[in-house]
Amino acid sequence: MNHPIQGVLPVIHTPFRDDESIDAEALQREVDWIYEVGADGLCAAMVSEILRLSPSERFELIEMLVQMSDNRGPVIASVGAETTRQALEYARHAQQSGCAAVMAIPPISTGISDEAAWDYFSTLAREIELPLIVQDASSYVGKAISTQFFARLLNEFGADKILFKPEAAPIGPLLSELRDQTQGQAQIFDGSGGILLVDCYRRGIRGTMPGVDLLDAVVLLWRALKDGDDAAAYQLYFPICAIVALQLQAGLDGFLAIEKYLLQKRGIFTSTRRRMPYQWELDHETASELDRLFDHLQSAITTTAV
Repeated sequence: MNHPIQGVLPVIHTPFRDDESIDAEALQREVDWIYEVGADGLCAAMVSEILRLSPSERFELIEMLVQMSDNRGPVIASVGAETTRQALEYARHAQQSGCAAVMAIPPISTGISDEAAWDYFSTLAREIELPLIVQDASSYVGKAISTQFFARLLNEFGADKILFKPEAAPIGPLLSELRDQTQGQAQIFDGSGGILLVDCYRRGIRGTMPGVDLLDAVVLLWRALKDGDDAAAYQLYFPICAIVALQLQAGLDGFLAIEKYLLQKRGIFTSTRRRMPYQWELDHETASELDRLFDHLQSAITTTAV
């Protein structure tokens, strides 16, 4: 079955056992919960700790996600790498494994020119049959990608082949700029944990790619926005924003630490283990504030789900 690439497509978090191997049982619980709360599919990307996995582990994770998803929705694999050769290897594996699309950030170990970036992304687009989601993850890692570059890719390969996840600041105005430069053809997804979802939705995005930790609330928020129910949307949105604001203070490490803390709190993960090294640990006071905000979010979910 060909599932459309749209709606709520969360980026999974990779659970680890004490020996740092992937915890398949916890991952299955996560995947099942993703679909139980109404998500449209799932992704493996930055907060999946993709950059901290070995090549064989990246292959293993994608194969597990396709199998565990069991055709309930599209599986999207992040294939960004430091060389075009590596990215192609990851992308070919994703295609062979049954993924619906691939997503790629540019190389991050060095700043590359627009022409080098063009060679990288255009080679992926030509060599892989799947749609390619071009991700600007410069709010976490790497160099920002201009809307002119995005538009050039779309003009060359078409709107069904090239999709976008722009996360450079300021996200909202740049999203509108890309929309307008492509006469509304660009299929755009937002990220950033959902903190800008309402603004981005009103600018015409096709879907959102949040983490899994707040997914039940994000699904309800997405539905409220589609229904034009602003009262419900903002009731959910404010506690989501408050939690994501705490994540943002420590960048990618902040997202990883807090998202895994909340997944353990929900009983989906048994451990908050992350791949080392990292810079930021969740302290007791931040955890206490998270607990208070999580209670507010649960109240909002209960109220709006009735």
